[in-house]
Amino acid sequence: MKLSALRTVAALRTTAVALTAALTVAVVAGGAASAEPEKPSAVSSIVKDGRTWHVKVYSAAMKKDITIDVQRPVDESKSAPNFYLLNGLDGGHGSASWTAQTQALSFLADKQVNVIQPIGGRGSYYTDWKQEDPKLGLNKWKTFFTEELPPLLDSALNSTGLNSLAGLSTSGTSVLQLAEAKPGLFKSVAAYSGCAQISDPLGKQAVKFSTETWAGGKTVNMYGPDNDPAWVENDPVVNAEKLRGTNLYISSGSGMPTNADVEYYLKDGPMGVINLGLGVGIEAATNACSQNLKAKLDSLNIPATYQFTPMGTHYWPYWEQALHDSWPLLAQGMDI
Repeated sequence: MKLSALRTVAALRTTAVALTAALTVAVVAGGAASAEPEKPSAVSSIVKDGRTWHVKVYSAAMKKDITIDVQRPVDESKSAPNFYLLNGLDGGHGSASWTAQTQALSFLADKQVNVIQPIGGRGSYYTDWKQEDPKLGLNKWKTFFTEELPPLLDSALNSTGLNSLAGLSTSGTSVLQLAEAKPGLFKSVAAYSGCAQISDPLGKQAVKFSTETWAGGKTVNMYGPDNDPAWVENDPVVNAEKLRGTNLYISSGSGMPTNADVEYYLKDGPMGVINLGLGVGIEAATNACSQNLKAKLDSLNIPATYQFTPMGTHYWPYWEQALHDSWPLLAQGMDI
């Protein structure tokens, strides 16, 4: 090859290298310039309606605003602890909520406590899902409740920093998981008619019935397939040692209906018969789960308060009574 041709090839290579470098710098610089910083978790807004505050909190983990309804303490001029009161399977979106079905807020109205009711998380079990679900979306509730929300509420509400936690049915499972996820965050925890064991065949079916059959999600997006270790890692019974030091209240009924239960369900006609059967079966299952939790806690010498009633199905009057019965223990965890 002639010298002039070699010089031409060398020049072309030099130019190509220079262009590549320039383009790389431009792409990197452009990417850096156009990349938006992650939006941090923060209180987005507060709408005050008397003693009820409707607080919107942006969750960086879930990339959306979450509504938190707060009933402020009887004396708003003084600092107060936070009592997290979780709704059941529909996450407070429908009529199956503490507010709609009970007088819980009236019962708590004369107490020096912020009553915290998150709205959302339908069918999610308030846990961190492995991946986004086509039906139920992005769920990182464990992160939200244990890392993002508490400091934000402490600041916005001038809280004392002490917390207690209660939940029913599916959230009766969740409250135990949350207590185990961050021991000490919630000083007292009450689980009403929750199935504490989720990694055995019965527990998995209970979770699948709630999340898949009722809410339309897929548990493979929650904890993975049945043999995934995440099922065991999130099982409150298996991980019961993490409950040591927490004031615990566990309640459930036997599933046997009282006359009042039968009257309540059958007023809805044929559908009421179906719901009665579900109320009997679900409560019997949660009772078995709760008894197994007791056996595990007893084996570890971890104390708890239990209320296992010889009668009772899976519905609101029992949970409202359980809230009243467990209140002294819940209050103890908040120093009130």
